[in-house]
Amino acid sequence: MATHMSRCRTWSRVQRYGIAAYRKYSSGGGYPNISLSTPLPGIPKPVFASVDGQEKYETKITTLENGLKVASQNKFGEFCTVGVLVNSGSRHEAKYPSGIAHFLEKLAFSSTAQYGSKDEILLTLEKHGGICDCQTSRDTTMYAVSAEVKGLDTVVSLLSDAVLQPRLLDEELEMTRMAVRFELEDLNMRPDPEPLLTEMIHAAAYRGNTVGLPRFCPAENVDKIDKNVLHSYLRNYYRPERMVLAGVGIEHEQLVESARKYLLDVKPVWGTSSAPNVDLSVAQYTGGIVKMEKDMSDVSLGPTPIPELTHIMIGLESCSYLEDDFIPFAVLNMMMGGGGSFSAGGPGKGMFTRLYLNVLNRHHWMYNATSYHHSYEDSGLLCIHASADPRQVREMVEIITREFIQMGGSAGEMELERAKTQLKSMLMMNLESRPVIFEDVGRQVLSTGKRKLPHELCHLISSVTPGDIKRVTTKMLRSKPAVAALGDLMELPSYEHIQAALSSKDGRLPRTYRLFR
Repeated sequence: MATHMSRCRTWSRVQRYGIAAYRKYSSGGGYPNISLSTPLPGIPKPVFASVDGQEKYETKITTLENGLKVASQNKFGEFCTVGVLVNSGSRHEAKYPSGIAHFLEKLAFSSTAQYGSKDEILLTLEKHGGICDCQTSRDTTMYAVSAEVKGLDTVVSLLSDAVLQPRLLDEELEMTRMAVRFELEDLNMRPDPEPLLTEMIHAAAYRGNTVGLPRFCPAENVDKIDKNVLHSYLRNYYRPERMVLAGVGIEHEQLVESARKYLLDVKPVWGTSSAPNVDLSVAQYTGGIVKMEKDMSDVSLGPTPIPELTHIMIGLESCSYLEDDFIPFAVLNMMMGGGGSFSAGGPGKGMFTRLYLNVLNRHHWMYNATSYHHSYEDSGLLCIHASADPRQVREMVEIITREFIQMGGSAGEMELERAKTQLKSMLMMNLESRPVIFEDVGRQVLSTGKRKLPHELCHLISSVTPGDIKRVTTKMLRSKPAVAALGDLMELPSYEHIQAALSSKDGRLPRTYRLFR
């Protein structure tokens, strides 16, 4: 009887307050039904800090008399990130041996006119809690330093010396040759084939021109690159009008003052030429296929064996980052998403993207399906990388070509909103990091002379419609495919068959008949 009465009381509370209001925990007690969307009664109203005008957070840009641009973005904190970005990369090496950008990346922050060795540079930075780094891409070279704000003068002086006054000693060049050879070996041995495939897909898409030129120094060019070759290249491309001094976390006036002091009237160690011979070639998309037969049966670095896989990357021409269609392509890339078959996580990891829902969730034998979007000042490439057992390569290629064709269908409202939200959140989360803000400021000012702020980009992302996605996909599917294939390629369909599949309505490969298997 007592048990029955207790149950009745509990049920009446559930009816009155709802199940959430009387959920039992291990402590034995329940918790009251408190709204998470309305303020608690009796609590003082919170006073939030307000932003007094957007102008404090806008990127300020000044162009010096010699053409060098100085761009800065203030950010709260005791540390700053400052660097020099140069409009120079592997795409500019048409008239030179390929690999110069790779060499310059390895030689960065070595001995200069002011500093006798790399150790001296690092010790100088240590006094200001600083670190330095250099990265090259197909179209940009970036020298960056993060250090205390009060060391700004030393940092800009050091950057000027590292960029314009490197000694390029024989022993440094020899060490660089060793480092480049080691990196080339590592590239061919590492279990993750993505960097090698990216190199191959660019070579296939832009055969022998601009962004299709090798980003890594070819083995046959390692001994050809010497001080004279480097000076000849630097004389044409390391010019003030092709540079941006970018800084985050410092006052603009301070940065301009330091730039005038150390970068305005400095004569580079390689001298100057009145008529620079700069390669202004526009990227010519060609499409095509690059294959590398390779034994992938023993790429494991540890005791756990990695299954033998064949890797395929198929790409189509998208657009330049200067075009309006760049944002719809970025949303489309996010909508395709994908990743590895063992990736853990929920919606934030992209588990509801098309390549997870349509490919990895349905075809358990596929190890990877990931979408990538590479964009440059005059062209772009949207591609899908997939991995599977060598015996199932043909089926894998057909699955990917079908996904490309289905991009041209109508995008669902929910999946489009999810992709846009994910892209905006990724953009905003990345831009909380000071080095990322620095790179964003530097790259935008270098390529366009101005910077779009995050809220402007978010507005553009929000404005993308299903019609935009359909339009850019239709335009993309008109281009010839670029294909990169790595591993055991016995079952790889011919390039003509892949092209036919991408021109068909359903993305299916033409049927082939064999007498013997």
